[in-house]
Amino acid sequence: MEKPEKRGVIDTWLDKHRSIYTEATRHAFVVSIRDGSVDLSSFRTWLGQDYLFVRGFVPFVANVLIRACKESGETSDMEVVLGGLASLNDEIEWFKSEGSKWDVDFSTVVPQKANQDYRRFLEAMMSDEVKYSVIMTAFWAIEAVYQESFAHCLEDGNKTPAELTGACNRWGNDGFRQYCSSVKKIAERCLENASGDVLADAEDVLVRVLELEVAFWEMSRGGQ
Repeated sequence: MEKPEKRGVIDTWLDKHRSIYTEATRHAFVVSIRDGSVDLSSFRTWLGQDYLFVRGFVPFVANVLIRACKESGETSDMEVVLGGLASLNDEIEWFKSEGSKWDVDFSTVVPQKANQDYRRFLEAMMSDEVKYSVIMTAFWAIEAVYQESFAHCLEDGNKTPAELTGACNRWGNDGFRQYCSSVKKIAERCLENASGDVLADAEDVLVRVLELEVAFWEMSRGGQ
Protein backbone atom coordinates (compact mmCIF):
# COMPACT_ATOMS: atom_id res chain seq x y z
CA MET A 1 0.00 0.00 0.00
CA GLU A 2 1.13 3.54 -0.74
CA LYS A 3 2.00 5.67 2.24
CA PRO A 4 -0.32 8.65 2.63
CA GLU A 5 1.31 11.84 1.44
CA LYS A 6 2.74 14.04 4.15
CA ARG A 7 0.58 17.12 4.58
CA GLY A 8 2.47 20.26 3.69
CA VAL A 9 1.87 23.92 3.09
CA ILE A 10 -0.10 23.34 -0.12
CA ASP A 11 -2.59 21.12 1.71
CA THR A 12 -2.94 23.83 4.35
CA TRP A 13 -3.72 26.35 1.62
CA LEU A 14 -6.23 23.99 0.02
CA ASP A 15 -8.02 23.67 3.36
CA LYS A 16 -8.05 27.46 3.68
CA HIS A 17 -9.36 27.94 0.14
CA ARG A 18 -11.52 24.81 0.01
CA SER A 19 -14.48 26.57 -1.56
CA ILE A 20 -12.68 27.77 -4.69
CA TYR A 21 -10.71 24.50 -4.91
CA THR A 22 -13.95 22.51 -4.90
CA GLU A 23 -15.44 24.88 -7.46
CA ALA A 24 -12.42 24.27 -9.72
CA THR A 25 -12.32 20.48 -9.37
CA ARG A 26 -16.07 19.76 -9.13
CA HIS A 27 -17.36 22.41 -11.47
CA ALA A 28 -20.84 21.99 -12.95
CA PHE A 29 -19.24 21.33 -16.35
CA VAL A 30 -17.21 18.45 -14.91
CA VAL A 31 -20.18 17.11 -12.94
CA SER A 32 -22.30 17.20 -16.10
CA ILE A 33 -19.76 14.94 -17.82
CA ARG A 34 -19.79 12.54 -14.89
CA ASP A 35 -23.59 12.34 -14.67
CA GLY A 36 -24.05 12.16 -18.45
CA SER A 37 -26.03 15.39 -18.78
CA VAL A 38 -23.26 17.37 -20.51
CA ASP A 39 -24.27 19.53 -23.46
CA LEU A 40 -21.98 18.25 -26.21
CA SER A 41 -21.77 21.71 -27.73
CA SER A 42 -20.16 22.81 -24.45
CA PHE A 43 -17.65 19.98 -24.78
CA ARG A 44 -16.84 21.12 -28.30
CA THR A 45 -16.31 24.65 -27.01
CA TRP A 46 -14.00 23.33 -24.28
CA LEU A 47 -12.10 21.22 -26.82
CA GLY A 48 -11.36 24.15 -29.10
CA GLN A 49 -10.45 26.54 -26.31
CA ASP A 50 -8.30 24.01 -24.47
CA TYR A 51 -6.37 23.22 -27.64
CA LEU A 52 -5.41 26.89 -27.85
CA PHE A 53 -4.57 26.93 -24.15
CA VAL A 54 -2.27 23.92 -24.42
CA ARG A 55 -0.34 25.58 -27.22
CA GLY A 56 0.26 28.49 -24.84
CA PHE A 57 1.04 26.08 -22.01
CA VAL A 58 3.99 24.56 -23.91
CA PRO A 59 6.31 27.59 -23.59
CA PHE A 60 5.30 27.90 -19.93
CA VAL A 61 6.36 24.31 -19.21
CA ALA A 62 9.53 24.83 -21.25
CA ASN A 63 10.28 27.79 -18.99
CA VAL A 64 9.64 25.65 -15.91
CA LEU A 65 12.10 23.12 -17.33
CA ILE A 66 14.78 25.79 -17.80
CA ARG A 67 14.23 27.02 -14.25
CA ALA A 68 14.46 23.45 -12.93
CA CYS A 69 17.78 22.98 -14.71
CA LYS A 70 19.23 26.27 -13.48
CA GLU A 71 17.77 26.77 -10.03
CA SER A 72 16.99 23.39 -8.53
CA GLY A 73 19.59 21.47 -6.59
CA GLU A 74 17.75 18.25 -7.41
CA THR A 75 18.35 16.63 -10.80
CA SER A 76 15.06 14.77 -10.42
CA ASP A 77 13.17 18.06 -10.82
CA MET A 78 14.37 18.37 -14.39
CA GLU A 79 13.39 14.79 -15.14
CA VAL A 80 9.86 15.23 -13.78
CA VAL A 81 9.25 18.45 -15.74
CA LEU A 82 10.84 17.01 -18.89
CA GLY A 83 8.39 14.12 -18.74
CA GLY A 84 5.51 16.56 -18.57
CA LEU A 85 6.85 18.61 -21.46
CA ALA A 86 7.36 15.51 -23.62
CA SER A 87 3.78 14.39 -23.01
CA LEU A 88 2.43 17.65 -24.41
CA ASN A 89 3.38 16.57 -27.92
CA ASP A 90 1.08 13.56 -27.57
CA GLU A 91 -1.55 15.82 -26.03
CA ILE A 92 -1.56 18.18 -29.01
CA GLU A 93 -1.87 15.22 -31.37
CA TRP A 94 -4.76 13.93 -29.26
CA PHE A 95 -6.50 17.28 -29.58
CA LYS A 96 -6.08 17.21 -33.34
CA SER A 97 -7.60 13.74 -33.49
CA GLU A 98 -10.49 14.78 -31.26
CA GLY A 99 -10.99 17.93 -33.33
CA SER A 100 -11.51 15.81 -36.41
CA LYS A 101 -13.88 13.52 -34.54
CA TRP A 102 -15.98 16.41 -33.20
CA ASP A 103 -15.75 18.52 -36.35
CA VAL A 104 -13.90 21.34 -34.56
CA ASP A 105 -11.68 23.33 -36.92
CA PHE A 106 -9.00 24.70 -34.60
CA SER A 107 -7.83 27.19 -37.22
CA THR A 108 -11.13 29.05 -36.83
CA VAL A 109 -11.29 28.96 -33.01
CA VAL A 110 -10.83 32.39 -31.42
CA PRO A 111 -9.58 32.50 -27.82
CA GLN A 112 -12.31 33.76 -25.51
CA LYS A 113 -11.68 36.15 -22.61
CA ALA A 114 -11.14 33.45 -19.96
CA ASN A 115 -8.60 31.79 -22.25
CA GLN A 116 -6.84 35.07 -22.95
CA ASP A 117 -6.69 35.88 -19.24
CA TYR A 118 -5.23 32.47 -18.44
CA ARG A 119 -2.59 32.73 -21.15
CA ARG A 120 -1.61 36.21 -19.98
CA PHE A 121 -1.15 34.72 -16.51
CA LEU A 122 1.15 32.04 -17.93
CA GLU A 123 3.21 34.69 -19.69
CA ALA A 124 3.54 36.66 -16.45
CA MET A 125 4.69 33.51 -14.64
CA MET A 126 7.58 33.18 -17.09
CA SER A 127 9.19 36.36 -15.78
CA ASP A 128 12.60 35.93 -14.14
CA GLU A 129 11.15 37.87 -11.21
CA VAL A 130 8.90 34.92 -10.31
CA LYS A 131 10.56 32.64 -7.77
CA TYR A 132 11.09 28.97 -8.63
CA SER A 133 8.88 27.84 -5.73
CA VAL A 134 6.07 30.10 -6.97
CA ILE A 135 6.19 28.87 -10.56
CA MET A 136 6.27 25.25 -9.35
CA THR A 137 3.19 25.91 -7.21
CA ALA A 138 1.39 27.30 -10.25
CA PHE A 139 2.53 24.37 -12.38
CA TRP A 140 1.23 21.84 -9.87
CA ALA A 141 -2.12 23.60 -9.49
CA ILE A 142 -2.73 23.78 -13.25
CA GLU A 143 -2.05 20.06 -13.67
CA ALA A 144 -3.78 18.93 -10.48
CA VAL A 145 -7.11 20.59 -11.26
CA TYR A 146 -7.42 18.61 -14.49
CA GLN A 147 -6.29 15.40 -12.84
CA GLU A 148 -8.82 15.65 -10.03
CA SER A 149 -11.61 16.89 -12.28
CA PHE A 150 -11.37 14.19 -14.90
CA ALA A 151 -10.58 11.43 -12.40
CA HIS A 152 -13.93 12.30 -10.79
CA CYS A 153 -15.60 11.49 -14.11
CA LEU A 154 -14.14 7.98 -13.96
CA GLU A 155 -15.01 7.14 -10.35
CA ASP A 156 -17.51 4.43 -9.45
CA GLY A 157 -21.07 5.30 -10.33
CA ASN A 158 -20.20 7.61 -13.20
CA LYS A 159 -22.47 7.94 -16.23
CA THR A 160 -19.81 9.57 -18.39
CA PRO A 161 -20.78 9.25 -22.07
CA ALA A 162 -18.65 6.67 -23.88
CA GLU A 163 -17.47 9.25 -26.42
CA LEU A 164 -16.00 11.37 -23.60
CA THR A 165 -14.19 8.64 -21.69
CA GLY A 166 -11.07 9.16 -23.79
CA ALA A 167 -10.83 12.76 -22.64
CA CYS A 168 -11.40 11.74 -19.03
CA ASN A 169 -8.79 9.01 -19.24
CA ARG A 170 -6.29 11.47 -20.72
CA TRP A 171 -6.03 13.36 -17.41
CA GLY A 172 -7.83 11.11 -14.96
CA ASN A 173 -5.52 8.11 -15.26
CA ASP A 174 -3.29 6.88 -12.45
CA GLY A 175 -0.07 7.71 -14.27
CA PHE A 176 -1.04 11.37 -14.51
CA ARG A 177 -2.04 11.31 -10.84
CA GLN A 178 1.44 10.07 -9.92
CA TYR A 179 3.03 12.73 -12.12
CA CYS A 180 1.01 15.45 -10.36
CA SER A 181 2.12 14.01 -7.03
CA SER A 182 5.75 14.30 -8.14
CA VAL A 183 5.26 17.94 -9.15
CA LYS A 184 3.58 18.65 -5.82
CA LYS A 185 6.51 17.17 -3.91
CA ILE A 186 8.89 19.50 -5.77
CA ALA A 187 6.74 22.51 -4.94
CA GLU A 188 6.44 21.45 -1.30
CA ARG A 189 10.19 20.98 -0.96
CA CYS A 190 10.81 24.45 -2.35
CA LEU A 191 8.17 26.06 -0.15
CA GLU A 192 9.64 24.52 3.01
CA ASN A 193 12.54 26.99 2.89
CA ALA A 194 10.73 29.94 1.31
CA SER A 195 10.52 33.36 2.93
CA GLY A 196 7.24 34.78 4.16
CA ASP A 197 6.96 37.04 1.12
CA VAL A 198 7.52 34.15 -1.28
CA LEU A 199 4.99 32.00 0.57
CA ALA A 200 2.44 34.78 0.26
CA ASP A 201 3.13 35.06 -3.48
CA ALA A 202 2.81 31.30 -3.93
CA GLU A 203 -0.51 31.21 -2.06
CA ASP A 204 -1.82 34.09 -4.17
CA VAL A 205 -0.76 32.30 -7.35
CA LEU A 206 -2.44 29.09 -6.24
CA VAL A 207 -5.72 30.91 -5.66
CA ARG A 208 -5.36 32.74 -8.98
CA VAL A 209 -4.94 29.45 -10.86
CA LEU A 210 -8.10 28.11 -9.23
CA GLU A 211 -10.01 31.25 -10.22
CA LEU A 212 -8.76 30.96 -13.79
CA GLU A 213 -9.75 27.30 -13.93
CA VAL A 214 -13.27 28.10 -12.75
CA ALA A 215 -13.55 30.84 -15.38
CA PHE A 216 -12.34 28.40 -18.05
CA TRP A 217 -15.00 25.84 -17.13
CA GLU A 218 -17.62 28.61 -17.10
CA MET A 219 -16.49 29.71 -20.55
CA SER A 220 -16.98 26.17 -21.82
CA ARG A 221 -20.59 26.33 -20.69
CA GLY A 222 -21.09 29.63 -22.47
CA GLY A 223 -20.47 31.76 -19.39
CA GLN A 224 -18.06 34.13 -21.13
